[in-house]
Amino acid sequence: MPYVSGMTDLEQPATCPTCLKPHALCVCAGITPIANKIGVLILQHPQEQDVDLGTARLTAAHLKNAVLKVGLSWPNIGKALGRGADPKKWAVLYLGSANAAQAAPGKPVVLVDKKGNALGDQDALKDVEGIIVLDGTWSQAKAIWWRNAWLLKCKRVILGPSRPSKYGRLRKEPRRDGLSTIESVAMLLGHLEGKPEIEATLVSGFERMLAKYKDAQGTNERVV
Repeated sequence: MPYVSGMTDLEQPATCPTCLKPHALCVCAGITPIANKIGVLILQHPQEQDVDLGTARLTAAHLKNAVLKVGLSWPNIGKALGRGADPKKWAVLYLGSANAAQAAPGKPVVLVDKKGNALGDQDALKDVEGIIVLDGTWSQAKAIWWRNAWLLKCKRVILGPSRPSKYGRLRKEPRRDGLSTIESVAMLLGHLEGKPEIEATLVSGFERMLAKYKDAQGTNERVV
């Protein structure tokens, strides 16, 4: 473990090189990456990357076809993805003020227009090549949304989860439809690929991390 001046070994826990989390929270050993057909691009706000209960890297570790980029803005989808891509064939998850319970009651994934209203042709989602999620707090996600005008060229989707985030009291969400990044990706991929086992696998990984966090807190083991 590298030494940092002014910190003792107890104050500086070792971290996993894959998820960058303290070993008390790492669940990487139990992950077998899924060969997802629909690509995933996670745009993470710089201030979110050191959050203990963040799930961006955990999400990427679960998927073979996933890219995680940390930053605030990129010139286009190609620069963010690291390869050529047509933004019109990608869907971005951005709730904004839109609410699936009002736009399309009972639907888990809803394709909406720029105003957040459900589109009549929901079948357009069948042709998406990838999904984009914005990782951060509500204000951080909003900052990424407004700094990247090319996102407006993508299809836009919102979620209508049947239950609140499994974060519970550990990390409060301001809205019931607000989920963690890994829960959002799990729900989207499971729905779009028609494979509920994808959602089950990602959610299981999230639950294991939360369980380890609670155990560490209960034993006063340092996780930050």
